[in-house]
Amino acid sequence: MANVAKRDYYETLGVERNASDEDIKKAYRKLARQYHPDLQTGDQRKKAAEEQFKEINEAYEVISDPDKRKQYDMFGHVGGPQGFGGGFEGFDVGRGGFGDVFNDIFEDFFGGERGSDLQYNLDLTFEEAVYGKEAKLKIPRWESCQDCGGTGARSAAALKVCPSCKGAGQLRFQQGFFSVSRPCNHCEGTGQIISDPCGTCRGRKRVYRERTLAVNIPAGIESGMRLRLAHEGEHGTNGGPPGDLYVAVNVKPHPVFMRKGTDILCEVSISFVTVALGGKVEVPTLKGTTVIKVPAGSPHDKAFRLRGLGVPSLKGQHPGDQIVKIKVEIPAKLTPKQKELLTEYAKESGIPVDRDGDGLC
Repeated sequence: MANVAKRDYYETLGVERNASDEDIKKAYRKLARQYHPDLQTGDQRKKAAEEQFKEINEAYEVISDPDKRKQYDMFGHVGGPQGFGGGFEGFDVGRGGFGDVFNDIFEDFFGGERGSDLQYNLDLTFEEAVYGKEAKLKIPRWESCQDCGGTGARSAAALKVCPSCKGAGQLRFQQGFFSVSRPCNHCEGTGQIISDPCGTCRGRKRVYRERTLAVNIPAGIESGMRLRLAHEGEHGTNGGPPGDLYVAVNVKPHPVFMRKGTDILCEVSISFVTVALGGKVEVPTLKGTTVIKVPAGSPHDKAFRLRGLGVPSLKGQHPGDQIVKIKVEIPAKLTPKQKELLTEYAKESGIPVDRDGDGLC
């Protein structure tokens, strides 16, 4: 009888041959969830999924192991001198890597449900983003009911031993190469059923509440950044861990300043007389006004750097600078005396002058 050609292990997991260990692990977890027989309905689908599940596990057992992967890359399914034993021989749950992934997957399937992550959109002024602040956030979320301690029952006497699992919360069953336990559907893995629900949560074990949370916004944060507050999301169910809270930051624009990295940019209008003769100019900063000296003959758009007046670095480095760009301001109207003086200046400089204002000299 002819042997059926085995499918390439990389193709089985849907990864490239140069895939990283993390990419291989992610692909395996995704496929293992998709094809796990216990998540299928109907005998035919369960049987097909079981075969697919075996192929996925076999592929992962080989290419997740550096030595076996190197051997497979060189010799294919023959496996070199030692070979791969002609098939999948089960899970090695005692070692790291493969066993860790296996345990993670079954915790996802059969453990308590993790609470949902939450996101809070926080608007900050330009100054608040630069210098940081403590923000008081009102966060609505599902929390464990305090009146019943998260049991869902009005009293301890209202909790009865589950008749299906006999209080174990788990039902053991044999699946392929291994024996696993899964939460009892009747009691949702708690080992108990509720005969008299809690009057506050009505047996749901959680209640919807709003709370105030103090969050430290670090100096130098930018629009688009998110702060992660671990375990501050919604509470889980049946002993599952809480989710996380993400604070998404949006910085409002400033009428004077802009930001580029850790530098602050601004423009200052100065008269053409100051540009020509030089002089001192008062400029705004986030810490008040300061004075810069503009040398005579400075060009339009010349930039001046104010050291240390920029944004603090989130990495703990020195703060940035403030960059001041000068814009020469041309007066729209001149007095007769001003026109006379400018005309004299033009004569001295040999500059043609439009005396009639019609654009012709």
